[in-house]
Amino acid sequence: MSLGTHHGGGGVQADVEEVVAVADRIRGAIETVIEGKPEVLRIALTVLLSEGHLLIEDVPGVGKTMLAKALGRAVDCSVQRVQFTPDLLPGDITGVSVYHQERREFEFNPGPVFANIVLGDEINRASPKTQAALLECMEERQVSVDGRTRPLERPFMVVATQNPADMEGTYALPEAQRDRFMARVSVGYPSPQAELDMIDSHGTGSPLEGLAAVTDAGTVRRLADLVRGVHVAPGMRRYIVDLVNSTRTSPDLDLGASPRATLHLVRAARAHAALEGRHYVVPDDVQNLAVPVLAHRLLVGPQAQMERTAPERIVADLVARLPVPAPR
Repeated sequence: MSLGTHHGGGGVQADVEEVVAVADRIRGAIETVIEGKPEVLRIALTVLLSEGHLLIEDVPGVGKTMLAKALGRAVDCSVQRVQFTPDLLPGDITGVSVYHQERREFEFNPGPVFANIVLGDEINRASPKTQAALLECMEERQVSVDGRTRPLERPFMVVATQNPADMEGTYALPEAQRDRFMARVSVGYPSPQAELDMIDSHGTGSPLEGLAAVTDAGTVRRLADLVRGVHVAPGMRRYIVDLVNSTRTSPDLDLGASPRATLHLVRAARAHAALEGRHYVVPDDVQNLAVPVLAHRLLVGPQAQMERTAPERIVADLVARLPVPAPR
């Protein structure tokens, strides 16, 4: 099913309006818990509707886990939380087979990854071996244990939080792991007014307790199918490819964005366009998503490191220099 292909021309706008309406309900529910962060919520909804995975990186105490929990509560679907620690094992995530003496057979006990939304709290506090347990399920939507492959149900989204890599007790995420996250966002500190409001709303209890689901897994799955049909013109496709290629030739970067990043940027741009009420992608969609989709995949070169140039700044400069395709 795609926009405008399953019914008449008037249905295209109806599909887009449904995407916007459901997204507004989810956003409204989350904003009862997380206040003053519209940009962060926009990226989170974009990743949800484009069936990607979200990495939330920031210092402790700014609401990373609260945001991930609120997203899970707003959608009536299966949610599992994993607290990543140095002693966590891969089987604690994917599941293990247990031998029953009476029946003389092995029975598979599924791990928390068998859920629609998996909340990985402080993912970079686990060892790289344990982090790697997520590689297959994030990319292929399946889990292979004891020689058998088990599919994961759609929608499937990993929402992981992590502290900055230079903080005590953390392991840097491998490049292959970072590349599987569609986008990375930072929550940041709240404004003084939002912090004052937080004292009132969080002072007597957790606002999560009053957050009710505003949609379900079936609706999210259907909207994700609709988003796939958002039109990406040939000029926009070339624009995205040129942007990703510019990261591979930049003298400031030792490692540019992968072909997977190109696909993620296209999918995210489709979802962003639908959230803006359009059934076609424009340059603004790509420009707004370039930093959260590309920056966390890049390795900064030695000269840029000495000059303390962040990958976000490099991506923003590349976007500013790249010619915008003419409308047709």
